[in-house]
Amino acid sequence: MANEDKKDFNSMLNDSKDMPKFQTITDEKSIEKYGGSRMYFAPPIDYDKIMKRVPCGSVITVGKIREYFAKLNGADFTEPITAGIFVSIAAWASHQRSEDKTPYWRTLKANGELNEKYPGGIRAQKEMLEAEGHTIIQKGRKNIRYYVKDYEKVLFELN
Repeated sequence: MANEDKKDFNSMLNDSKDMPKFQTITDEKSIEKYGGSRMYFAPPIDYDKIMKRVPCGSVITVGKIREYFAKLNGADFTEPITAGIFVSIAAWASHQRSEDKTPYWRTLKANGELNEKYPGGIRAQKEMLEAEGHTIIQKGRKNIRYYVKDYEKVLFELN
């Protein structure tokens, strides 16, 4: 995202954009990739609510949140692009609030990767996760990425 300081992320967070909704996809490659044709779109506030449930010492991935929404709503999968955008909106909305914070730094990308699009980027997320006891590892030489070591052992289970 760009111009974060000029956007009202809390209003974005509370704009349901006519969601939740379902869409049936017909593209065979997508159906094969996602395991079905029934796609669910969750509103931004739903991502924020899930992210607030993750306790200190635990983490969750965007993928696990998507799986949870799909299962909860009888869909084959939750739309991945809006999921990533809405997680970022939740992070920036929290950053703009003085209270009722969302511990967005505990929500990771696939494979436990840190999210450079969060407020303060990788450095800030790394500091907050390390303060909660997580070890952050670096992978790659040119395209350097950061991950929570053994994140699978501290994954928060959504029920």
